[in-house]
Amino acid sequence: MIVKSQLLFLILITLIFAFSSLFLGVAEVPLQALTNGSQDAWFTVLTSRIPRLFSLILAGAGLAVCGVILQQVVQNKFAEPATTGGLDAAKLGVLIAVIQWPEFGIQGKALSALLFCLLTSSVFVLFLRQIRIKSTILVPVIGLMYGSVLSAIANFYAYQNNLMQNMQAWLLGDFSKVIQGNYEVLYFILPIVIIAYVFAQRFSIIGMGESVATSLGLNYFAMMSIALFIVSLCVATIMVTVGSLPFVGLVIPNLVAIRYGDNIQKTLPLSALFGALFLIICDIIGRLIIYPFEIPIGLTSGCIGGLLFLLILKKVKQQ
Repeated sequence: MIVKSQLLFLILITLIFAFSSLFLGVAEVPLQALTNGSQDAWFTVLTSRIPRLFSLILAGAGLAVCGVILQQVVQNKFAEPATTGGLDAAKLGVLIAVIQWPEFGIQGKALSALLFCLLTSSVFVLFLRQIRIKSTILVPVIGLMYGSVLSAIANFYAYQNNLMQNMQAWLLGDFSKVIQGNYEVLYFILPIVIIAYVFAQRFSIIGMGESVATSLGLNYFAMMSIALFIVSLCVATIMVTVGSLPFVGLVIPNLVAIRYGDNIQKTLPLSALFGALFLIICDIIGRLIIYPFEIPIGLTSGCIGGLLFLLILKKVKQQ
């Protein structure tokens, strides 16, 4: 059970890190300058620092929620967009939109990424239902192989159109280019989190199988479609805005489940909060290591998330 004092403490820690991130960057923004009403300081904060902070919170919360949903639907703790081909499918969708429909801008890229992610996620789930897997570790292995095929197709397509370097640059998770006016598509994540919370118990039930869900009066395929649409929409919006962010949807739900249990209706808000805090911390570390330059958050989240994942595996083995 989530203790109220623990939740308040977590919110306080998140607010402290969030507030601290507003004052990190090449352009110095002293707190005194803000209190004195400096136009330059407020311009920097409002057009760059606050949009970046909101993007971190939304992306972290969205990916953590996606991880919770996928793990319930597939009934495997190692499932997340990066281990089920979702990120690679979104990458392929964005690449095709850039080449074929450049005039549609970010909306066209988001729609293309959504369609590809939804299609490939459906194929992956249907494939898992058709085979019998004796070991849970095989699910992410199959997902990584599936994603590698999609990534190879995207790389070949980019190579043919002389976009390899560009693709690697704009798909690596990076919040340094987030400013006011080019991140607002991430607000789609807010209704995604709310919808996920409303359907949390239903997602748990469909994870038990089609026969159990049907016997309890649920439309299995409708619920599965809603779950995959939520995940695909979230991944697509994050991909076209800030790029690929590995391990967030994998380690955060597992850490929350280890500490607070598997009742996702109670732990889903906590997973979203932990996801936001995780990305804020990764962003702060990336901005401090080689200050005044910064390391893309895709690298810091990959390194820290990988270490946390190894700790989770060790914890699971000890149990």
